[in-house]
Amino acid sequence: MKEKYGFINTCLKSLVIERFGEETWENLRLMAGVQETFMTYEIYDDVITLRLVQEACKMLDVSSEVVLKLFGEYFFSFCKMSGYDTMLRTLGGNLVEFIENLDALHSYLALSYEAMNAPSFRVERMDDGRILLHYYSDRKGLHHIVPGIIEAVAKDFFDSEVMMTILNQSEEDERTGKKEHVVFHMVQKEKVTKRKAQPRQKGSTEETQAEKEDKEETMKRMTARYASLQLCPRKRSPWEIVRSIVMLGQGNLRQSFTPSYPKRLWIEEQAFCNAFPFHIVFDQDLVVKQTGVNIQKFVPGLQTAGIRLDEYFTIVHPEVIFNIQSIKKFINSQFVLKTRREMLPEIHQNQSTLKLRGQMMWMESLNCMIYLCSPKLRSLQELEERGLHLADIAQHDTTRDLILLNQQRLAEIELSNQLERKKEELRILSRNLEIEKQKSEKLLYAMLPTHVANLLKEGKRVEAGEFKVCTILFSDVVTFTNICAACEPIQIVNMLNAMYSRFDRLTNIHNVYKVETIGDAYMVVGGVPVPTDTHAERVANFALGMRIAAREVTSPITGQPIQIRVGLHTGSVLAGVVGDKMPRYCLFGDTVNTASRMESHGVPDHIHLSPFTYSVLKDKGIFEIAERGEIEVKGKGLMRTFFLLKNLQKSDEQIMGLVDGETCVYHEDPEDVTDAQNEVSPEDTDGGQKEEEKKEEVENPKNHISSSSLFPGKISPDHLIQFDVTPAYESPTDFKHLHNGLHSDSISTKFCSIL
Repeated sequence: MKEKYGFINTCLKSLVIERFGEETWENLRLMAGVQETFMTYEIYDDVITLRLVQEACKMLDVSSEVVLKLFGEYFFSFCKMSGYDTMLRTLGGNLVEFIENLDALHSYLALSYEAMNAPSFRVERMDDGRILLHYYSDRKGLHHIVPGIIEAVAKDFFDSEVMMTILNQSEEDERTGKKEHVVFHMVQKEKVTKRKAQPRQKGSTEETQAEKEDKEETMKRMTARYASLQLCPRKRSPWEIVRSIVMLGQGNLRQSFTPSYPKRLWIEEQAFCNAFPFHIVFDQDLVVKQTGVNIQKFVPGLQTAGIRLDEYFTIVHPEVIFNIQSIKKFINSQFVLKTRREMLPEIHQNQSTLKLRGQMMWMESLNCMIYLCSPKLRSLQELEERGLHLADIAQHDTTRDLILLNQQRLAEIELSNQLERKKEELRILSRNLEIEKQKSEKLLYAMLPTHVANLLKEGKRVEAGEFKVCTILFSDVVTFTNICAACEPIQIVNMLNAMYSRFDRLTNIHNVYKVETIGDAYMVVGGVPVPTDTHAERVANFALGMRIAAREVTSPITGQPIQIRVGLHTGSVLAGVVGDKMPRYCLFGDTVNTASRMESHGVPDHIHLSPFTYSVLKDKGIFEIAERGEIEVKGKGLMRTFFLLKNLQKSDEQIMGLVDGETCVYHEDPEDVTDAQNEVSPEDTDGGQKEEEKKEEVENPKNHISSSSLFPGKISPDHLIQFDVTPAYESPTDFKHLHNGLHSDSISTKFCSIL
């Protein structure tokens, strides 16, 4: 199983979010079935990355080549943003040197990312001038990332353009593990910055003379510099002398530098073996010719004459077959060798195997290869596990400093990893807290209007407001008392839950406000808490929907659909929050009382309208309404009432919200509420408090309200009194005045109206 550190997946996540947005990443993550975040130093299966790439290709409808190349370009930028900018810039002075040192960079990063399985790169210069880039990787199918990275590096660091084409793609037989080997043809084009010729300004001859004097002074300095140079070890031609002066004057000493080698090596064999205690010289047959003193101490078998290097070591990186041809092919790579445990002395076999890391150099005159190396160690703990001490490493070897520095680096990585874990835990806790907060707010908004709930959360006082016109609906279940007497309580609960769930859905369809449910009674208002001109129309359509929905619920006694009785009235109300503990949004006014009377004096499976609701609906011209006639309404006297039959323009499916794409029959009215008392949130939520109806009837004529007081108008506090909502009929079989158990003397009703 091949694995990647979370840094790669984090980069891919950052790319998607930056280029396509958070929503795209969330969809991609869900489609790929991966977690939301990745830890930088955690190890993840390669399958996660490949799955993300595959799903990205499907989502964006592009090939994997395009996605991987885009990822390669972004990966380079992501590495720079992550703090590796300076490290990358100093890898090489040109693009080829940069690529040749990538393996060395990966070797360094392996000190922090121990399980890192990085690809390998090799640059090959052909005789015809072509430059080939060889890419080796354990992971197949990801080679399209390479052009994206290399092109981004060339453009950013070396101000050039690179074109890369694939010449060959195969499994490398020479490499162990059967890694993918892709050969790219790399063509680099330098960006030439054209300098605009600056027109010579018309100046005096003094300016021209100053330029001449400056050139002469420069030549004098160069001549003096040449005279002070030491004699070269070989005779140089006059042309070479002139060329060196010119090159020196132009500041191109580096390009004109020619190294000087001694005729003999001024170092003793013993001194060399002590100065480089971890080195090995071997010939083309891998026969060991010379070794450093300390490597002999830990691998005593190397002191035996004529032994082969591959008998005591295996090549860890690059993963090539152990022969001189493969080593020459990767001569610019950093080699890591590991001792064979079975060839070590018994006292060392229980210890961790020793790894060496260093450079291979071919000595043509001796036909031998020298391996200059040092122990590959990440920490002081590894140093101790292998039985080594800092004194065993040469003082000039930076491995000593690297071990000490990396010890601190590993501690910082562990601390960073712990902080990252804690951050992720806090993020999850914060998300869960937000979910719970939303649940609490949803519950709160189900009890109070949104704007009222928000004000209460902020600790502000909610002022009562007057709504000059609104439509109130009451409904109840016919023969509910008989049903309760003959059924188990759980059956009643299930029946009411089935009915109320359907009614609650309709409140969203018709955008009306559910005030409260008491027993089998259901109270709804239109035009409160958000004033609207279509309040009566909304409540009327809601009532039609209630009647249809009630037929879907069966009585637990008879198994037949239940029947409801509905009453509507239009008028003015006062609305406000009552109470500090469990505050409720209550409606006050004679409109509430009259609406309740319309329900209690109604007929089963009919929608009973007061004359004031009728007067509003008849002007709409969209409802079929039948006159009931005059009836005696308890506490109101004679009233001419009506029955709502159906909507002439909307089908039952539309009223029930079953038409595709329709979640709300109405749109919010653009009318602004200017009354300071009526400032409310445009959002509509379920919740509120129904007004309690007092059981006791006030018989005193002075408290009797005539029908004239039912007209909508401004409510005066001087007129606030109590009303009895006990039905004015006695016989439960009389359909005109059907008695419901909710209003019986044995059950106290909770609807309250004050005027």
